Amino acid sequence: MKIGKALIATLVVLVLIQFLPGRDHLNPPVTGEPQWDSPRTAELFTRACSNCHSNETVWPGYSNIAPLSWIINLDVKVGRSKFNVSEWGRPGKNEGDEAASETRNGKMPPWFYMPAHPEAKLTPAEKDELVKGLAATFGDEENEKKEAR
Repeated sequence: MKIGKALIATLVVLVLIQFLPGRDHLNPPVTGEPQWDSPRTAELFTRACSNCHSNETVWPGYSNIAPLSWIINLDVKVGRSKFNVSEWGRPGKNEGDEAASETRNGKMPPWFYMPAHPEAKLTPAEKDELVKGLAATFGDEENEKKEAR
């Protein structure tokens, strides 16, 4: 009996949180774009990175369901605030110089993004190609630090 009541209470809470804010799937206008070193770099970036690092996010159906919607919106907001190719040249820091090292070191795309986005999984050759393209387009903070030593 207690399990039944707990299940009903959980379902009620899940339904009620659907009415809370947090699903504002905004894609602001593109105000600037980097000059990519090649169309291939832009293609690989779009496939693996642009959902969180551009204003051209493709919002999947599950991004409308709380509490997932809150987590996804936060991830996109943080990703765009750190590095957004759709607002290239904006005032403030747009951390393009970290993109190559983050990708090289396996931090991007994050592991939790991959199961729902298999198209973002790059082969080792594609990852190497993307890292080189990101370094050519934005610089490479990690290698610049090594060279300065």
